[in-house]
Amino acid sequence: MNVYQAISAVQKDLSTQGISKDRKNTQGSGYAFRGIDDVYNALAPFLAKHGLCILPRVLNRESVERQSKAGGALFYITVEVEFDLVAADGSKHTIKTFGEAMDSGDKATNKAMSAAYKYACMQSFCIPTEGDNDADAQTHQVAPKVEKPKGIELDHIKALMASAVSYENLKDIFKEAWVSCLKEQQIPLKAAYDEFKANWEII
Repeated sequence: MNVYQAISAVQKDLSTQGISKDRKNTQGSGYAFRGIDDVYNALAPFLAKHGLCILPRVLNRESVERQSKAGGALFYITVEVEFDLVAADGSKHTIKTFGEAMDSGDKATNKAMSAAYKYACMQSFCIPTEGDNDADAQTHQVAPKVEKPKGIELDHIKALMASAVSYENLKDIFKEAWVSCLKEQQIPLKAAYDEFKANWEII
């Protein structure tokens, strides 16, 4: 039996017993889903029966740290994974998919791997996956990403102040720079403004 015959045989056996959506998302909208353990339990006997094995291979992993609404750290993981479906005669078919997951601890990569496996099997065998290791089990509330201020180029602001055509123009340059400057830039910016302001007062 080659790999495509084995895949077809597994699909045929799985078609006689569906995997119901008995799991509930514990946060967010509370939607129903099928868990990774459900898929393992349903799929394993038929893989063994038809001499088909699934071998994962991670091609890439990306990690981004985000902040939850409560202020804690959330790790957002994306994995790019290939799965080799290998039959007893040595023939194989390779599937490539992505898995995404978030976790506040050390389980984000595990969840992302489970998600990748779950949807690879869902597409290949027309089925679907459980537990805390399942990305569908939880919905994390992520705080909006806040862009950090980039600050100002102090030398450039000083050059603008030096070329100010009036005291009012000098004040406008200072006010605009003050809004954009970092906290540590405030003292040198104010000192520069006071210096140029003194020159206009003399005039």
